Amino acid sequence: MNMQKMMKELQKMQGKMAKVQSEMEGAIFEAEAGGGMVKLAMNGKYEVQSVKLAKDAVDPNDVEALEDLLLAAFNSCKAKVDEASQEKMGGLTKGMGIPGM
Repeated sequence: MNMQKMMKELQKMQGKMAKVQSEMEGAIFEAEAGGGMVKLAMNGKYEVQSVKLAKDAVDPNDVEALEDLLLAAFNSCKAKVDEASQEKMGGLTKGMGIPGM
């Protein structure tokens, strides 16, 4: 493959990656914990968009349980963003033959 052709391919891929990144930033990912007692939504930039708590999740005598549910919902949502990002970005670099991508 000549250098000029490779540079053109890289520019195309860069444009596609920017488009995918923009799509990811606008996408909303949701997760829940405790059988739906805690629901969390975040965008593809890992910014939390909403947190919803069931009344049963709020027990002043057991704050640690609520903290654990929030942590579980956040980590689950983050994993969904990571997975979607990996899937979308990985599809762009397949077949390019670029080491490390």
